[in-house]
Amino acid sequence: MIALIALGILLLALCGTPFFALIAIVAMLGFLAQGYDLAIVAVEINRLGEMPVLVAIPLFTLAGYLLSESGAPQRLVRLTRALVGWMPGGLAIVAVIASALFTALTGASGVTIVALGAVLYPALVSGGYSPRFALGLVTASGSMGLLFAPSLPLIIYGVVAQQLNTTPPVSVEDLFYAGILPGVLMLVVVSLYAFKHAPKRSEAWSGLAEVKSALWEARYEIPLPILVLGGIYSGSIAPSEAAALTAVYVFLITVVVRREIAWPSLPAIMREAMMLVGAILVILGCAFALTNYLIDADVPSQLFAWVQAHVQSKWIFMLVLNGFLLVFGMLLEGYPAIVVLTPLVLPIATGYGIDPVHFGILFLANLQVGLFLAPLGMNLFISAYRFRQPVTEVIRASWPFFLLLFACVLLITYVPWLSLALVR
Repeated sequence: MIALIALGILLLALCGTPFFALIAIVAMLGFLAQGYDLAIVAVEINRLGEMPVLVAIPLFTLAGYLLSESGAPQRLVRLTRALVGWMPGGLAIVAVIASALFTALTGASGVTIVALGAVLYPALVSGGYSPRFALGLVTASGSMGLLFAPSLPLIIYGVVAQQLNTTPPVSVEDLFYAGILPGVLMLVVVSLYAFKHAPKRSEAWSGLAEVKSALWEARYEIPLPILVLGGIYSGSIAPSEAAALTAVYVFLITVVVRREIAWPSLPAIMREAMMLVGAILVILGCAFALTNYLIDADVPSQLFAWVQAHVQSKWIFMLVLNGFLLVFGMLLEGYPAIVVLTPLVLPIATGYGIDPVHFGILFLANLQVGLFLAPLGMNLFISAYRFRQPVTEVIRASWPFFLLLFACVLLITYVPWLSLALVR
């Protein structure tokens, strides 16, 4: 019977059934098997309204969409190019920093590739980098930044993990701090690799006048990370408050002050942003119902007992965990992977003595690298479409960066201090 149900769900997935519906079906079948009223699923969805931190999701998402539709990406690239573009490997460092910052603000690596790629790729090629190197760097850099506040995946993992009542508990603020050092590690490693492969000729310093001009042009964007990150890391404002400030600030700058987004275009942008938010919230509601079913059915503890019977070593388990998460990061988009895997894998990880905050960081680090893991990583196809290159060429170009970032993932995995130094 279970095999038939699993086959039926697989067929529904292959037919294009929405992901939230599949989660809801699994949860409802589980509750029915245990004799529960199906109204419990609706109760779990309704419970989303009791979580103040979820207010941050639509607000940060709207801000990210407004930024991507404005001239902010171009101004960000120009500013970083004026500041560090003259250094050996400076253009590549510009691509890494600008992409990571934009991905952190938008929470979507694919958007970064599309929004910044048109500026970064030709700049790298004209600066002396090979087209293959430029293609790989832009693809990999677009996948970075998910470990930095106010990344939506960090928030979503924190929300899901809180439902499991781990010891020690997980807070979104702790995750924001925990992601700093691992994220910087990845940026430094890729930047050093770019420095090593920098062309012999460096871009001439644009001069003080260009720096001043770029600073002036980006005068409204510069306060944004200071406002968001400074407020969050100082503890003066909560993530939901930071999200509200960010949304209001970005709206005023893009629509009222700069007028880069016309009022008639605003409803379409808001509708697109809220469609994504709606999908995330529905998935979260169904995932909470599924989580409760799994807990009631004692699935996590049974799964942990099975894993422990076959893998006694914590270190081997962590290696297997990395491979497991990489594959799912390749097969599933970030948000579904987080809400489905966290309730199953986090209890097993804590059973092996892994701190839930540390687990969250290595989890997301694997997922962001899995985004451009061959052959099915989503960003490979986005990059192929954006730059009109065969997917096979994108894979070849991205492979060295994957190996570098996977080495960083292993370091993050086996050196918990990187994640916990600013938290515990």
